[in-house]
Amino acid sequence: MLYWAVIFFVVAIIAGVFGFGGIASASAGIAQILFVIFLVLFVVALLARVLRKV
Repeated sequence: MLYWAVIFFVVAIIAGVFGFGGIASASAGIAQILFVIFLVLFVVALLARVLRKV
């Protein structure tokens, strides 16, 4: 999922450089959402691992 967030971020940067504002903002929004989902899943996995050892 982090891979897709980076891909959308790169697409947003490239679209922004070439002046496609709508595509850039949409790609940046998708990248932010995917990154937040990745962080939440990462924290849940860490907590599950810690609690499993207890």
